[in-house]
Amino acid sequence: MDITRSSPAPVRVVAVPPEPEPEPADLTTLPEPTSVEPLQPLLTVTPTVTPGAITTTTTVTTSVTATDVRGRRRRNRLRDLLALLRPGQWVKNLAVVPLALLDTPSWGTAAFLRTGWAVLGFTLASALVYVVNDLADRERDRLHPVKRHRPIASGQVSTAAAGVLTGLLALSLTGWAVAGPAWQWWPTALYLALSLAYSQGLKHVPLVDAFIVATGFVLRLVQGSLLVGARMSEWLALCVFSLCLMLALGKRRHEMTAAGRAHRPALRGYTLAFLDHLVVLVAVLTAVSYVLYLRDDAALAAGASLVTLLSAPCAVFGLARYLQLLLVEEGGGNPVHVLFRDRATLVNAALWAVLVALAVLLPQTSA
Repeated sequence: MDITRSSPAPVRVVAVPPEPEPEPADLTTLPEPTSVEPLQPLLTVTPTVTPGAITTTTTVTTSVTATDVRGRRRRNRLRDLLALLRPGQWVKNLAVVPLALLDTPSWGTAAFLRTGWAVLGFTLASALVYVVNDLADRERDRLHPVKRHRPIASGQVSTAAAGVLTGLLALSLTGWAVAGPAWQWWPTALYLALSLAYSQGLKHVPLVDAFIVATGFVLRLVQGSLLVGARMSEWLALCVFSLCLMLALGKRRHEMTAAGRAHRPALRGYTLAFLDHLVVLVAVLTAVSYVLYLRDDAALAAGASLVTLLSAPCAVFGLARYLQLLLVEEGGGNPVHVLFRDRATLVNAALWAVLVALAVLLPQTSA
């Protein structure tokens, strides 16, 4: 053996990594659709792979189109225009105008229809006044923490749209006057004249501003009495005037405590102590005039004196509760909300209404 010959070199084995296998297709997603039909729901089916089973998840989505956006804007515009008319304040007409029925000896369908006609007229008139006032006060309302959210002050309703709405309300009110009994619309016309004078400057005169507001409610009562054909009691008119004057003064007191005097120039003629004295004075006048109305002028059934006597404490409690809400709890900014959302006031008013209805509807008996 020739040991001088070199042995062959060992063979080197190099491991080559195998080619990567292609990844399996992802079955959990599907390609997005390239086009979507307007207003058509999209049905997306998502398969989920699990060992031994395949489940699917269905998702339904809805596309939003320009038609939807225009429809939503139109609904918002109508809502803002309706808010400009303040439908929440229409309850004032429903609460005051039908009081004329208390002086009507007999109630019938015709009396209720005439009362409804009077309510309709004053609803149109008061809505017209609200729009005109908001147009005139839009700059001042922007300084108030609550009134700045009104449609015109906040810019949700333009002055042009408010002007068109004013014209439509004026035409509707003219049609109401022409279709009704001749010359029995003068209380509504006088209300509009006073409201126009109020908007043009009288609202800046202390005391005069509140007295004009209260007079407007007496004119509501006069309008109902004219259309119903009832004789209006002077004591009832005084009771309505003093009650509404108390609410107007209470509203101004709340405005002074909530926003100061900057947004309403008439508030410079008031102080909290002065308003407190006035509110209590007018509340006493309201209670006295109500009792005198029941004793002298109310069209009550004979023998209803006991029921009438029981209704007087309800009236006094209602006045005391409002004074409590105004002076103790610092409420009174919106008299409608105070009177129709306070539970104690609602229960008391319901009891008073039942007693008055019994006093009016009891069968006639000999004294």
